Amino acid sequence: MKEASKKTLRLSNLQIVAMGYFLVAAVGTGLLLMPVSSAQGNTTLLQAMFTAVSASCVTGLVVVDTSTHWSLFGQIVILLLIQIGGMGFMTIGIRFMLLMRHKISLREREVMVESINASQLGGILNLTKKIVAGTLMVEGVGAILLSFRFIPEFGFGKGLFYSVFHSISAFCNAGFDLMGQKAPFSSLVTYYDDILVNVTVISLIVIGGIGFLVWDDVYRCRLKWKKYRLHTKIVLASSATMVFGGALLFFILESSVTGAGMGLKDRTLTALFQSVTCRTAGFNTVDTGGLSEGSKILSMILMFIGGSPGSTAGGIKTTTITVLTLYMIAGARRTGGATIFGRTLEMDALQKAVSIFTINLGLVVLGTLFICAVQPLSSTDILFEVFSAMGTVGMSTGITRELTTVSAYMITLLMFLGRVGSVSLATALLEKKARPPITLPTEKILIG
Repeated sequence: MKEASKKTLRLSNLQIVAMGYFLVAAVGTGLLLMPVSSAQGNTTLLQAMFTAVSASCVTGLVVVDTSTHWSLFGQIVILLLIQIGGMGFMTIGIRFMLLMRHKISLREREVMVESINASQLGGILNLTKKIVAGTLMVEGVGAILLSFRFIPEFGFGKGLFYSVFHSISAFCNAGFDLMGQKAPFSSLVTYYDDILVNVTVISLIVIGGIGFLVWDDVYRCRLKWKKYRLHTKIVLASSATMVFGGALLFFILESSVTGAGMGLKDRTLTALFQSVTCRTAGFNTVDTGGLSEGSKILSMILMFIGGSPGSTAGGIKTTTITVLTLYMIAGARRTGGATIFGRTLEMDALQKAVSIFTINLGLVVLGTLFICAVQPLSSTDILFEVFSAMGTVGMSTGITRELTTVSAYMITLLMFLGRVGSVSLATALLEKKARPPITLPTEKILIG
């Protein structure tokens, strides 16, 4: 009976990953509810939970201003949640166990593989070390670069903390900022023309968003393109296409809106920043609510796609949209299979891509309809908010603070599902199971 009970209660690797993020958010909620975390009196359960989930799921949506509402202690808690959510709790946990000379079990290695979407179990501990070291190094360089701007402006102590906070937030694609002391919820708007801040933050977002597995491949193969794995080639090519293609479209769409009155350099800088930040980062250097309708639609598309697998970013991922696009082209040409860079994609990749795309889009539709039903807000703004939550982006047209309790809890759920739920569910549905002894007959149906 005991053995049967153990088998019944045994969690799958995917369930452990989801449970881990849930516990991190729960602990974060408890810490943010403490009086010492607030600089402005009491914090409600909704405010603490929303912020903790947003930080641990590296989203960036906020119902209270991070700079003015939270104390230094509260801001440090948020920063730790961002770091844990960005690198992954399993990555940090295993690295800590290695430092304590604890033997890592096979099960823990399997969960680590699931946590970062690695393709194989071999070398996972070495990869974990590289992830932690690489993360700290990149964030450190980012903090040093930002300190050249923030220390002269805010003083040494505050300027150094601001540099570290924004570097970690940018690398982890979180979008939390401490610029509310200038103007509440202003993000990086006052730095729209600052080349140092823009280039540093853009670089951190991109590096964090391409994925740990791509880092490892580039580190091993250097600049030898032919030696890269197919995954790395697809990620780098699709990311570059989205960043520069998105920037060009934003440059055109915003030329007479948020870009009106700006010079060529500033328009180019804001367009590039907007294209990158929509890939799940959440910062903004122009008023998001003031974007043209075309730019809002483009932002939603980029938020839905997001970053790359095994990264700090969310969304359905660049590889998913690439696989769907390639099979769509192959279907139109009737070539039978999708090929790229001299390789043929597996049919399993298409099945997983379709599942992820459908589940995410379905959750966006359901979330939007739910909030529309309970709160009279602009449907475009609600859709933008839902896409932002589901893609763990953190951008908003300004309605986050207007959400009712029920709507806020729905956005909280979507942020959590966007970080761990949709991909895990799709993977669970496609897990290899024993083939049934009887296969039902096949029959054709009409499509399209």
